[in-house]
Amino acid sequence: NMTLGYTATLRNTQLDAITTAVGNAGKLAIYDGTRPATGGTATNKLAEFTLGTPFAGAAAAGVLSPTLPSNVTALLTGTATWYRITTSGGTFVMDGSAGTSGTDLILNSAAISSGATVSITAHTITAGNA
Repeated sequence: NMTLGYTATLRNTQLDAITTAVGNAGKLAIYDGTRPATGGTATNKLAEFTLGTPFAGAAAAGVLSPTLPSNVTALLTGTATWYRITTSGGTFVMDGSAGTSGTDLILNSAAISSGATVSITAHTITAGNA
């Protein structure tokens, strides 16, 4: 099978649609355990961030760089493995992997302890050509 290739303009438009879908003050929750099917029932919510307004600036070269939210206090103890972004009202937008390296969302620590500070150190969403 041949893979599809898109122009940077089209990839940027696809990514900018994420910013539109999240809207103002969306939520990003960090979870432990196995990530469910897209939009499926979540596991233990370890921490929850309020996202920026807007969520991100315009995508460039097929990359969306969301504004990093302020640190939060952990709700539960566990190992961060995935995250979910919703609108401020809780409507599902997207899921991704979370950890300290090689994941979609980079955290200060994947080992989260209830009451400890949790911070997002890097977050990019890429729409690339395979």
